[in-house]
Amino acid sequence: MINEPRPLSVMDNGALTAPLIAQLAREATIELCYHDLKDLESSRRFLAPGKQVYVSFLPKQTWAQTQAACSAVRAAGLAPVPHLPVRLLQSAQELTGILRGLVREAQISEVLLIAGDYAQALGPFDCVADVLRSGALTEHGLHRVSLAGHPEGHPKVALDEIRRAELEKVELADRAGLHTSLLTQMFFDAAPFIDWARELRSRGVRCRIVGGVAGPARITTLFKFALRCGVGPSIRALGARPTSLVKIIGDHGPQAVMRSLAQARVAQASDFAGLHFFCFGGYLRTCEWLHQVAESRFTLNDSGGFDC
Repeated sequence: MINEPRPLSVMDNGALTAPLIAQLAREATIELCYHDLKDLESSRRFLAPGKQVYVSFLPKQTWAQTQAACSAVRAAGLAPVPHLPVRLLQSAQELTGILRGLVREAQISEVLLIAGDYAQALGPFDCVADVLRSGALTEHGLHRVSLAGHPEGHPKVALDEIRRAELEKVELADRAGLHTSLLTQMFFDAAPFIDWARELRSRGVRCRIVGGVAGPARITTLFKFALRCGVGPSIRALGARPTSLVKIIGDHGPQAVMRSLAQARVAQASDFAGLHFFCFGGYLRTCEWLHQVAESRFTLNDSGGFDC
């Protein structure tokens, strides 16, 4: 039996929570994949100029496709942040060429470094720390970096190793003078994220902490990606709803987790920097939904979320 998500022990002051929900939507970053470029022009009416748009790296994608996507995002008046799975880099020279092209053609100022879910590295970079030690980012004029955070662990890596790697990455980025963000895998309940962020702060981590959440999507789609990403206890929140067939095949939105996070900010129970939205093929839909929430076109409900 799936348990209800654990509530946060903070007061829900609607007069303060609702404006903060809108602010979180306005300031959120969003993610697209190469196949979403067909919707890029349409999305401009929902996104503020200069909005950070992360460009994912799909299986079998090429570096040339990443550069083309980033260039298209830049041409649309938005700020591209490419995913860089370091285990796919075959040499230091390839890394140099990729960064040089992205800076020159797409004017990137930040990358998201990830190891990538590949059993073996194709070249000298087995982990993100190896790229940070190389100094390649600052050599190409980059002063910002996003790094992956895993509040609920990873299905293929021991939790102790995940925690060690998170601290090491942040320390190396700090030493390099990079403005650092820890951007998490998606979660569906705020409590594990807030606990993780609090633990990081207790260990002296002072970088930006950004929560990764899923935009509106089919529950079946979210379950599939959640299991692949290794989402932990918060996955129970996906099942905390009526179990009729209509509900199971229906949509699930981030309203409850956003409201919980806004409550935590109001209560000063967390100092996370903001939210990042994963779209799972629903890029344009998520852009439109975020725009609606950013304009406060929603009402808080009695179920712990809000209705648009």
